[in-house]
Amino acid sequence: MELKNFRNYETLSISFDSGTNIFYGDNAQGKTNILEAVYMSGTTKSHKGAKDKEVIRFGEQEAHIRTSVIRNEKEYCIDMHLKQNRTKGIAINRVPIRKAGELFRILNMVFFSPEDLNIIKNGPQERRRFLDFELCQLDSIYISDLSDYNKILNQRNRLLKDMIYRPDLADTLSVWDAKLIEVGRRIITSRKQFVEELNEIVHLIHAKISGNREELLITYESNTDSEHFEQNLIRTLERDKKLGQTTVGPHRDDLLFSIRGADIRRFGSQGQQRTSALSLKLAEIELVRRLIQDTPVLLLDDVLSELDSSRQNYLLGHICDIQTMITCTGLDDFVNHRFKLNKIFHIVSGKAVI
Repeated sequence: MELKNFRNYETLSISFDSGTNIFYGDNAQGKTNILEAVYMSGTTKSHKGAKDKEVIRFGEQEAHIRTSVIRNEKEYCIDMHLKQNRTKGIAINRVPIRKAGELFRILNMVFFSPEDLNIIKNGPQERRRFLDFELCQLDSIYISDLSDYNKILNQRNRLLKDMIYRPDLADTLSVWDAKLIEVGRRIITSRKQFVEELNEIVHLIHAKISGNREELLITYESNTDSEHFEQNLIRTLERDKKLGQTTVGPHRDDLLFSIRGADIRRFGSQGQQRTSALSLKLAEIELVRRLIQDTPVLLLDDVLSELDSSRQNYLLGHICDIQTMITCTGLDDFVNHRFKLNKIFHIVSGKAVI
């Protein structure tokens, strides 16, 4: 990967090992920025939700990311041109692309950060984001459906607000309702199937991490099922008019995590929530592996310092055959666990020293 004017890197050229890559150093030196650039190469977006202009080096107008990916013996060169006040330009093997979805399935990733340990207890938006990101990586049709649904939802919400002053616009609402229902039903079906497949894997992983003391179950909490979407949309119409927004649909879905029937979002200990989050990420790796017949790249951003020794052992034991990029402040954890380090980079003030 080559960077130019990205975050605190004026220039950087870095070659990754196919095994474990460690980026260590003090805080605020640029370790996470490397993972962010890799993540953007495969998704077009920052894992932090940062805007393009925020990742451009201070005082510069543009930034570049060039990433080489070898998959199934085929090489892809991803060029990303980030600009202060214009839409980013992206090319694959020098051919410009129009949709971000064209990047998916070239570079599949699982990103794990300390914030992900709170995915269980955070709000439903975080859990929907998890669902959407994984499904977008695995299903090009879902990418299109999700994009269409969000556009239709925005149009319907705008119309609901305009109807407060223009009641005559109500005649056009049925058009947007029909489109919302059609696309929304496909999203609900995809999410339901994904959670069913995820459950098969996470159940076994969590049992092993917890020493067979706990059984984790993930339940897809659909705001409305496909069959009753239309009726529910009609039923809540008056409320939607008052609020100026759509209150029924997959944009309000959630995931329930339960152990022995108890909702650990509300009643679980911090240890149970963190173990469940770790199980979820490890299950994510395995599910992606099964569906794409390949291993994803794993990005671990300072996660080990947040896990106790037993959870560290379990995580490290499951990533030995995956290309992994890990940021940390020191190497003690890896030495203590006698973990094989294929390539080590010391990050100091925007410089990577092998």
